[in-house]
Amino acid sequence: MRIDKDLVAASATPLVLGILADGDLYGYAILKRVSELSGGSMQWTDGMLYPLLHRLERLGHVSSSWGTSEAGRRRKHYAITASGRAALADRQEQWTVVADALRQVWHFRTCFRG
Repeated sequence: MRIDKDLVAASATPLVLGILADGDLYGYAILKRVSELSGGSMQWTDGMLYPLLHRLERLGHVSSSWGTSEAGRRRKHYAITASGRAALADRQEQWTVVADALRQVWHFRTCFRG
């Protein structure tokens, strides 16, 4: 299934913040986690993720630090900040309202319109 680009863009910030709320990760691991969570339907690219991470860092929602992988390669790790946790809570509230409204519309269509 292909996910519409507008829906991907709208969900990107809460997805990344939610993933980082579970623990610090480097970029490639975030990309893999998005794919896992979506059952492979969302295949983000570096070109989408890194500008988002940089924007979240500028907003103070994410911090970054350099580390080294087991193979000795440098990796930039990202962590959610207190501001990011507050932004995530706000986004969760918003998405809950949207999801509930959609669920009601779809339930109505299924039950009463066939």
